[in-house]
This record gives sequence, structure tokens and C-alpha cells, in this order.
Amino acid sequence: MSPDGLVAAEWLFAAPPFELGGLPIAWQFSGRTHATSVMTEWNAYFTRGIPYEALIDLLVAVDASEVADWGLADADVVLDALGAQGWLRDADRPRTTASDLVLSCCLSLEPVPPLIQDGDPRPGQVGWQAWAEPLLGEPYLWCAGFSASVPHELVAAFASALVSPTPVARRTLPDGLGDRGTITLRDF
Repeated sequence: MSPDGLVAAEWLFAAPPFELGGLPIAWQFSGRTHATSVMTEWNAYFTRGIPYEALIDLLVAVDASEVADWGLADADVVLDALGAQGWLRDADRPRTTASDLVLSCCLSLEPVPPLIQDGDPRPGQVGWQAWAEPLLGEPYLWCAGFSASVPHELVAAFASALVSPTPVARRTLPDGLGDRGTITLRDF
């Protein structure tokens, strides 16, 4: 819980399973505009395997904001963050979907999956969904789901970290990655 009581991050893996893309949810981030509010205004859910640097950058962005709901800027802020690193907008849905060059990772503005909670109870809400599927039809490596009220600016911070070209330290590659990644040994 943040010191002001507006944002919380919770490890849920030990709780009864709730899944995205067939993978159990591991983390839930939530935000509210008033510390005294019982209900959260937005929630974001992440499965195990999500790149930790994307979660950290999302938390840094939330912490840097003055209020837990920055406002809902145009969704293009998310797609622009992806496009800046070479992701392609979907030909059929260029205003809502982008994928990496080999189509193994995608971020899309989609109907919110069941059990994704949001402060806005109206039916038919859409929220950002992200996933990594190294080979078509293979199990997902990880998934992320953002409720409809998550500010686009926060999703853009997550997306920017997700596609950052900066190398990150890894001891092993995720199962199922195949020849789409490499390990470089370095002397420190």
C-alpha cells in the first residue's frame, strides 16, 4: 500500500486461482482517488512470468503521479509508446491493437475479461490486455489485464517498459521461447 493509501500492489498467487489466458493471476495493482474510498477505481492483473521491469516501471509511474487516476487520455498514448520501438499497429484494428514484429507479443484494447474488477460497473467496458505467445497456438508465457478505468498513461508506462530495448539481466530464458531470445554471458 502506498503511503497515501491510494495505490496497492498485492501478491495473489496463494489465493484461489483466477486466470488470464489459462495462467493464474500472480499480482494485482489497484488505485483509488480517495484514501477513504472502500472501492478501488481501477485494477490491473498480471500472471507469473511477466517481465518484472515492466511491473517496476508501472509502479514508478503510479508513484510519480499526483493522483491515482491521471485521467483517461487518448488511447493513442499507449500505441505510440509501442510504435516508438517498432511495434506494428494491427491492419484491421489500428486504433486499438499493436504487436511486435514477429507477432509473439500483443497489446490490445479489448472487452474486459470476466473477474477483472473496475470502479465503473457499466457493462461492455474495454480495457488493455497484453500477452506473450511465442508461437501461435502455444501456451502463453504471461498475460496482463487492465480494467477499463486504468489511466492510459499508466498502461503506456507499462508498454514502454515492456518494449524497451535496454538489456535486462536473466539467468535463463522462459520455456517455450525457442530461438526468439539469446543469452549473452558477460564478465562483471
